[in-house]
Amino acid sequence: MMVRDEIQRMIIAIALVSMLGFIFLTACAEGTLPPTPTLVLSPVEVTEKPSPTPTALPTPTPEALPTPTARMDVYAQQRQRMVATQIRARGVSDEAVLTAMETVPRHEFVLERYLGQAYADHPLPIGYGQTISQPYIVAWMTELLELERGDKVLEIGAGSAYQAAVLAEITDQVYTLEIIEELEKSAEERLKRLGYTQVKVKHADGYFGWEEHAPYDAIIVTCAPDHIPQPLIQQLKDGGRMVLPVGPPGGYQSLWLITKQGDQVLTRNLGGVRFVPLTGEH
Repeated sequence: MMVRDEIQRMIIAIALVSMLGFIFLTACAEGTLPPTPTLVLSPVEVTEKPSPTPTALPTPTPEALPTPTARMDVYAQQRQRMVATQIRARGVSDEAVLTAMETVPRHEFVLERYLGQAYADHPLPIGYGQTISQPYIVAWMTELLELERGDKVLEIGAGSAYQAAVLAEITDQVYTLEIIEELEKSAEERLKRLGYTQVKVKHADGYFGWEEHAPYDAIIVTCAPDHIPQPLIQQLKDGGRMVLPVGPPGGYQSLWLITKQGDQVLTRNLGGVRFVPLTGEH
């Protein structure tokens, strides 16, 4: 009896376990899982920081452009080189003369087609059979005059007026004569344009000088007579100096330094040169 009861209880227990397993499998098949425990987090307080204000970069200040100045003389370096290598190196030492040669714009006194040779070591044609003298000769002859500020100087043979401009850088009383009318007019215009308004220009035969303004402290002749003109000696001041080439046209010429001392005229031959001839009715 007891055995039968035990067996029945076992059968009932097995039946209950089978029923529970069926229920569990059915629930899984329908997709319903037991609820997953929810993890509740404590809220975290987040403080919003303001976005940083961008730092303003300084606006670059544009560099100031150089103040416009007068146009630089593009020939200045050529003049300096001319004075150093052609003039000072050959013995000319008068600082007033050297400064004048560095100052006067020689390129303004040559024909346009010769601009590239304006500061070269040789004379250049200026038209009408005349020339502008070699720079060294201009400087040397000017130095021989031993000019001082305020001296009155007469030039015979204005030509392009370059020599007159050099003289005007040293003294403010310069008179120049030119026998070729076209050259006289262009010389006067050029001197005025360049600011050498103190130079007086006249169309005349230079052999006879410019008696109206005599006597002169110095006379310079830039064309060659075949003898020393007596009117020029007469217009030379006592103690005055004159420098001029003398010789026949196309022949041998010598550069002479004439010094007047009372009734005496002292002469000194400085060597051979070549100039265009002095023309005119004499």
